[in-house]
Amino acid sequence: MIPTITAFESSPDRGKGQARDMRVRWAFEEVGQPYDVRLVSFSEMKEPAHCALHPFGQIPTYQEGDLALFESGAIVFHIAERHAGLLPDDANARARAITWMFAALSTVEPPIVEFGMARLFEGDKPWSAQRMPLLEERVRHRLGQLSLRLGDADWLDGAFSAGDLMMVAVLRRLNASSILDEHPNLSAYVARGEARPAFKRAFDAQLAVFTAASNP
Repeated sequence: MIPTITAFESSPDRGKGQARDMRVRWAFEEVGQPYDVRLVSFSEMKEPAHCALHPFGQIPTYQEGDLALFESGAIVFHIAERHAGLLPDDANARARAITWMFAALSTVEPPIVEFGMARLFEGDKPWSAQRMPLLEERVRHRLGQLSLRLGDADWLDGAFSAGDLMMVAVLRRLNASSILDEHPNLSAYVARGEARPAFKRAFDAQLAVFTAASNP
């Protein structure tokens, strides 16, 4: 049975590949697993049928037979466990790759998302001038730590893994800012991820949705 995921009917980021179904699409492409996509509108995401799949009314969701999952990290982890290519065979290396998945989502992404949301929606607020430097510093702090750990390596722990997939996906959220450029090794790291054929296929598939919606 081919899994089905949900994705935005129209692209909130205008086709820049930031919506979280991108991570799931990329994982599918890395392991060579076909998948179907069911597009949902913003209003449909809040309806009972969708909330039965995702209690928080978001995307992506994953359905395969009687299995239904939500949260991009959980879905990517499920794909990585079911198919070879995203988690090492060695038990210790596998555990480290999973650790980096959690680090991407729990440690690195939160300050990046908070910074991005503040830039988008709070720039005109009276407190913005004081708050933005604090948010920016939190991002810089995490990037400095990550840059130090990555060093001159291509990937976080040997070969490319689901940990790298999630970390690159998170760091791409800084594409609209110049902060990542302060760490050339992290910029190169993201570029390596984006250069992977599987990423390009996933990006093109997500972009095609927006392109079709823009040219009915």
